[in-house]
Amino acid sequence: MSREKLISPLLKQEALRRSSVIVIIGPTAVGKTPLAIKLAKKVNGEIISADSMQAYKGMDIINQRPTGLQQKCVKHHFISFLSPSDEYNASAFSKMAKKTIQDIIRRKKVPIVAGGSGLYVKALVDGIFPSKGKNEDIRKRFEKLADEKGVLFLYNRLKDIDPASAQNIHPNDLRRIIRALEIYEVEKKTKSSLKAKTKGIKDEYDVRIFGLIMDRDKLYGRINKRVDLMFKKGIIEEVKKLLRLNLSITSKEALGIKQIKGYLDKRYDLEKAKELLKRDTRRFAKRQLTWFRADKRIIWLNGKSITRNIKAKAE
Repeated sequence: MSREKLISPLLKQEALRRSSVIVIIGPTAVGKTPLAIKLAKKVNGEIISADSMQAYKGMDIINQRPTGLQQKCVKHHFISFLSPSDEYNASAFSKMAKKTIQDIIRRKKVPIVAGGSGLYVKALVDGIFPSKGKNEDIRKRFEKLADEKGVLFLYNRLKDIDPASAQNIHPNDLRRIIRALEIYEVEKKTKSSLKAKTKGIKDEYDVRIFGLIMDRDKLYGRINKRVDLMFKKGIIEEVKKLLRLNLSITSKEALGIKQIKGYLDKRYDLEKAKELLKRDTRRFAKRQLTWFRADKRIIWLNGKSITRNIKAKAE
């Protein structure tokens, strides 16, 4: 189904409110950017990129940054504004995006959040509670306790301290059990009490989340073609330039850097680099879908059927 036909059902039902925020998510290469642009033109909207890598400069090919023409047609936020040496995380994105949404609505336009970084979207929509961060000493102590007395011992401790959190954690999920206990020791408050006070844009606006999907074989075919095109456009030279920089922990995780570096280090040939990037991108798309499918609020759209509709013309 063409984007024009996909957009058409989005124009037929419930009118957007002045406080509406549209969120478009989905796996890489599914077509989120073209759909978001098409919708933005219909509703006088602006696009907020919820892509953890498109924020970085000098990664135009690797991250399939919206073209200059696309950005000229519709205003985009958080595209190519950070140095690859800078760290970027869900908390920073959420804070900036909230302010941008306020400004867009103030100017009587519609914010359209589009991207595939699930944690970034969740932090914005549901909020992220303030934390003093990790404490490796505490974690190691709990890991040692788990080795000595078993995971159930820690789980029962969590049930005594924070029963609400324990109820949402499997008794064998050691990582999440330790994290909840760590939060209690560091913050002197339970994880559940902190989450209860956390606010996201869902608490302030009319948030509507749409997921774009397509047949797996078709999606994987699009990923493979995209990777081939990236090599034709010069991904090798782009990665060479990036590797000369002091990449941050975040930016060095961009798909393409590790795979191309292996080729540049002569550990395998060019065809192997292509196949590795295709494989790892397909695996990434699968992980994205797994993450998003856990969110029952998402209204899924695909090329064959539309499960629900919205009207894109604001009142």
